[in-house]
Amino acid sequence: MKVFPYPRLRGAVSLRVDSARVKASGQPREQLDSRARSVIERVVALGAAETDEWEVAALTVSATIPSKATDPQGPWSEVAVVAVLTERATNTRVTSRLAPDPEDGRGWRGELQVLRSDIFDRAVLTVQVVATVEDVPGRIVGEATEEWIVDVRSDVPIREQSFDIKEVGFAKGPRWLQAFNGAPWIVNASGVVPAVHINTDFDGMVDVLGAEGRGPDGLVNAMLVSQMAAEVWTAVFHSAIGDLEIEDDGTPLFPHGWQGEVLREMLPDVVPERTLEDALREVHRRRVGATGWTELQPRIQYAAMRRAEVPRVLAETVLGLDKLKREEEA
Repeated sequence: MKVFPYPRLRGAVSLRVDSARVKASGQPREQLDSRARSVIERVVALGAAETDEWEVAALTVSATIPSKATDPQGPWSEVAVVAVLTERATNTRVTSRLAPDPEDGRGWRGELQVLRSDIFDRAVLTVQVVATVEDVPGRIVGEATEEWIVDVRSDVPIREQSFDIKEVGFAKGPRWLQAFNGAPWIVNASGVVPAVHINTDFDGMVDVLGAEGRGPDGLVNAMLVSQMAAEVWTAVFHSAIGDLEIEDDGTPLFPHGWQGEVLREMLPDVVPERTLEDALREVHRRRVGATGWTELQPRIQYAAMRRAEVPRVLAETVLGLDKLKREEEA
């Protein structure tokens, strides 16, 4: 939890994307329908646009802030509400100042324009309330409690992204995979979405992964997929912790995208009974410090197995195989 040396707004700041449009050079603007936005998931899927190679997107953004923000007797003045879009992959930061709604003292509204070339995959949209406090301008006195995701690739507004499974023969595949020819699969967490590369040269691997039902192959399939998922969770956790952005005071920041989602999911099991911010600081301290990182590995493994449901799948596999064995003996 951050401590600020000046008064901040109490109460929630909410954010909503009301509409989205895209435009390509020499073509009219395309208004995306409501299926491209999910208020529940808080995602805008600009990949749903029918306009080929669009260059600019315009998002209509509305925000609601506590009424005390504009109280003349409050400790701040020159209040402004700003929509902020950021993406770590391209180091992009786009801002747009919202205008107050004359009919609603708490509502603010405006438009934020985004260049397609500025976003590699997914950007994060939030709202900040900025004011002059104690004669210091530009201080952030409030911000949205829940962010939106702006996805330029997907045509479906889904917040959670699954890992990608790619089947490839390691022996004659990409050069970096050739070194792992003896492995059944390799997890790569460096991309936008974590990928599991399945080695089709590994004898029987493709058949097992294609199996369905409650037979032996189907049970082994479920167990292998669960184990792969656990390795993805572990790999992304280590990747995210090893590449954190650090503020000037040494405070680590949650990354955007898949890495941030994984950390928020796993930290309660890795460092129990702590806030997410405190848990992130503790894990970062142990990783860069002299001691404590090794002791965390069992908890990281445990958190990954829980998210991948390895205990449940393994129990079902054992029971299923035992049932098949009894049926054969009957």
